Amino acid sequence: MESARETGQFELWLAAWVGALLDEMSVSNNSGTPGAKRSTALTVDDYVAGVLAGDRGILSRAITLIESQAPRHEEQAQEMLQRLLPRTGGAKRIGITGVPGVGKSTFIETFGCRLVERGHRTAVLTIDPSSIRSGGSILGDKTRMEKLSREPHAFIRPSPAGGAPGGVARRTRETMLVCEAAGFDTIIVESVGVGQGEVALRSMVDFYLLLQLPGAGDELQGIKKGIVELVDMVLINKAEGENRLRAELARAEQEAALHYTNAATPEWRTEVALCSALTGEGIDHAWERIEHFYASLQLKGVIAERRRQQTLDWLDEVLRDELRKRMLSDPRLPALQQAVLSGQMTVAAAARKFFEPL
Repeated sequence: MESARETGQFELWLAAWVGALLDEMSVSNNSGTPGAKRSTALTVDDYVAGVLAGDRGILSRAITLIESQAPRHEEQAQEMLQRLLPRTGGAKRIGITGVPGVGKSTFIETFGCRLVERGHRTAVLTIDPSSIRSGGSILGDKTRMEKLSREPHAFIRPSPAGGAPGGVARRTRETMLVCEAAGFDTIIVESVGVGQGEVALRSMVDFYLLLQLPGAGDELQGIKKGIVELVDMVLINKAEGENRLRAELARAEQEAALHYTNAATPEWRTEVALCSALTGEGIDHAWERIEHFYASLQLKGVIAERRRQQTLDWLDEVLRDELRKRMLSDPRLPALQQAVLSGQMTVAAAARKFFEPL
């Protein structure tokens, strides 16, 4: 019988395959004919040429390749990314977070459709929570953005969190780069939505947007050191109908709370505003703020410096992951684990023993 870990790996692979299949269906619905070479194995040359040509079917397969944990796929993916790297970095990178039920998917669909209307090519990367026990994900965000998924200049890719911390997927950074190489000028990353602990997405995007609910007590969380001090804008969503008064109160309380936090971005003031993903109110204002963010901070080098630091943080994260994998595969580890379990050695002593020269 398969172990829970083997089952989880299979479900992660299945989730990635389903995501690619959804993209294939979207390509077929938009163009009427599927792209070339989608039923056969692709070479690195095929991936690079397809991504640069904006072939969304090949783009979806490239992301599936990136998300694979098979060693041969990882090697192929890294070669592909190396060749695409010169064509990356030109997109606006926007992260969107908020508690479950705040309306992230509805907001992103309305927001994305508005960007497409303005002539932008928009890629939406959604992160779905994975089961703690099996590692599986539902990947339902694409079906919830039906209108946006039909737009020829939009691309939606759901990915499983797969146990990655901070509300993002294991390969979100690489996926963003491939989408940029494919010609998308705006990349939106929707996080899982795990509350105050969700900080990893901040290290991947330029502009971080927090959605909150009116009258749900979330405004009081702004007083705490947490997610609120990391964002560049707060939007109180669902500010329509009977919620309007509660939304106005939530905005006032959140603005007051922000006085006790440091600015998330140098030389930028975090604004609190109202919006309604259903009616479209506040959507244009949010985009105007984002454009002003880039216009005012790019010339000052703030965004470039942020991306440089993010790259160094990424390298640090990959190094730690690689060290952990090597340590866990070290043949000395089982004996040390047994010594700890039997009480022959303390945990700290076992750790020091592990790093002693051979």
